[in-house]
Amino acid sequence: MRIVFAGTPAFAASALQALIGAGHEIALVLTRPDRPAGRGLKLAAGEVKQLAERARLPLLQPQTLKDEQLLARLNAAGGQAMVVTAYGLILPRAVLELYPAGCINIHASLLPRWRGAAPIQRAILAGDRETGISIMRMEEGLDSGPVYLMRRIPIAAEDTAVTVRDKLAALGARCIVEALPAIADGTLKAVPQSEAGAIYAPKITKDEAAIDWRREAVEVDRQVRAFNPFPGAYSTLHSEPLKVWRAAVAPGSSAPPGTILRADAQGIVVACGNGALRATELQRAGGRRLMAADFLHGLSLAAGERFGA
Repeated sequence: MRIVFAGTPAFAASALQALIGAGHEIALVLTRPDRPAGRGLKLAAGEVKQLAERARLPLLQPQTLKDEQLLARLNAAGGQAMVVTAYGLILPRAVLELYPAGCINIHASLLPRWRGAAPIQRAILAGDRETGISIMRMEEGLDSGPVYLMRRIPIAAEDTAVTVRDKLAALGARCIVEALPAIADGTLKAVPQSEAGAIYAPKITKDEAAIDWRREAVEVDRQVRAFNPFPGAYSTLHSEPLKVWRAAVAPGSSAPPGTILRADAQGIVVACGNGALRATELQRAGGRRLMAADFLHGLSLAAGERFGA
């Protein structure tokens, strides 16, 4: 099948690699322009661009999809379908109507739950026990198009946004390879989504990552897992910012929220509004991510000291 592909990060690169491996003809790749990254803020290419260049595929990095010259280029590519995942630009109607088999999205949730930009993080924050991949035909509404295929996976108690992302990237790659031939020959039909149960997954903001120790320990644990790797759940200690990268729920006490109950090689146990959290991987401002034992080598902590102060 001749395909135009649109995507940017590693999640999308997994799908592109699978399509190449399955023998599909990639007529053109669209990806976002390079962006500043790292401490030096040097321009860095996304994983899809890197893969496209290694595979010597035709590549475009438009700022917008509403340019007439770009639309002409997309039309000239002659694709039967456009496969889109984690691209970062909204497809206008003119693009949605270009391809005989339509624009097909690999979405990282069980639609209609978690439509939008951050379905993985929102699923973890909400305490969902499962998530999955939806292969859907795109329309002008946000992730509201009919669904061709859906596959589920459990969300484990220790899963972070990065581990769920990696599982879904592999699953999404398998799903799109499975679905495309059946979509092309008409044997796989898209089923309209029900609006019942539709929930929006807005983009993550750094402010959401601030830990409120008055919340239940299970909620703080979800926050830590949902915001790993970005932006990192954070608090303050000794009036300095500190990020908590890994943690687990622990038995609590009647101590005020934010109080350190224990600090040893197994972790720093902090009282929450209900229960406690054992922080096992932490990072001081300007420092490296460290396991609790190494973190405590450079910082003496005692029971009774407070986070959030």
